[in-house]
Amino acid sequence: MIETIALSPGLGVEVLGVDDLLEPTVVTRCLEALKWRGVLLIRGLHLDDDAQLAFSRALGTVLAPGGKEMFTVSLDRSKNPNAEYLKGTFHWHIDDTTNDVPAKATVLTARHVAMVGGGTEFANTYAAYENLPEHERKRYEGLRVVHSFEAAQRLVDPEPTERRLAGLRSVPTHETSLVWKRRDGRHSLAIGATADHIVGMDPESSRALLDELLAWATQERFCYTHDWQVGDVVVWDNTGMLHRALPYDPASERTMQRTTIAGEEPWA
Repeated sequence: MIETIALSPGLGVEVLGVDDLLEPTVVTRCLEALKWRGVLLIRGLHLDDDAQLAFSRALGTVLAPGGKEMFTVSLDRSKNPNAEYLKGTFHWHIDDTTNDVPAKATVLTARHVAMVGGGTEFANTYAAYENLPEHERKRYEGLRVVHSFEAAQRLVDPEPTERRLAGLRSVPTHETSLVWKRRDGRHSLAIGATADHIVGMDPESSRALLDELLAWATQERFCYTHDWQVGDVVVWDNTGMLHRALPYDPASERTMQRTTIAGEEPWA
């Protein structure tokens, strides 16, 4: 019998009693929990690549950037040639902010975990918006924000070489509403490491506003920190949850396998 337990007051749910991950009722319950709680945890599944892909396909269409449906998350360059860029994930962010349609959800399984650090934090921007004072909501209403890959990577490397900078700027920027009014009537916030600047605002004021809003959205009451165990499966709503990895030793064997579910709603 399937049971659910809240992971924190503000977001997240752990699903217990799962015998068949692909059973339609289980999939439906998972999708409902994901929509309303933002983060879904199932412990002890120990999914291999095929099982993870099967579960991900049950949740939606699996994206295959570069022709690969499965992405290895590791700071070990022998496992991931782009490991250097993953250091940007230590900062609060939402994936796909530079795409027209952001990924709906991410599925992450733990194959190896770090002895120290390496957890993943989540922040619920739906709840953050709902709890804003009315005058603050009006302050953000109508504002547009430009997202860039460069903004996120500058947090890791503030003074990139000209060659690296050219590579960062080869990724197109994308403009979205700062407050994203969703088709279902809810509101989420398009903020985080990729949020470069507010359109039409001077740089200093723009940075101050974005930093202030991020600090509000990542208060403890809107957050959940997941401490990984080998075999864990975590799924999160990429469109409304900020996330970040907690630092860990690059020499550790921490290895995650990631699949990404295609989005259905374009940025406003």
